[in-house]
Amino acid sequence: MSFMPYIHFQGTCEAAMQFYAAVFGATDLQLMRYPDASGGSGAPSSARVMHGQFSVNGDVMMASDYPESVTGDTQAAFSVMTAPATTPEGHRIYDALLAGGAVIVPMGPTFWSPAFGMLKDQFGTHWMIGVQPQTAA
Repeated sequence: MSFMPYIHFQGTCEAAMQFYAAVFGATDLQLMRYPDASGGSGAPSSARVMHGQFSVNGDVMMASDYPESVTGDTQAAFSVMTAPATTPEGHRIYDALLAGGAVIVPMGPTFWSPAFGMLKDQFGTHWMIGVQPQTAA
């Protein structure tokens, strides 16, 4: 069994997923809009994403926009955790995700990781970056 993050946005899913795919080097980003749904269940004029996903090293990130008629909190009370293999890669990911966002915990060494940090990105997603101790550079 595995767990996959599924993030919800209010109309910014496409931009967020393109940004995340670029940060993590994904080349298989897929986006399906509500009007493309089987049976036309989405609003025909909606440009919102009904389902988006990409994969990196066998892990999958998924996301969607809330339908236009649904009000919901985006990314309330959760973080996406990633564990890069090296300190330089951890800093690269942290700095890239931080563009237009806000620091929660600055990237730095801890007793459990050679580099750990937390941030809220420009799309409201909370991230935890924790470099793997056994392979840190």
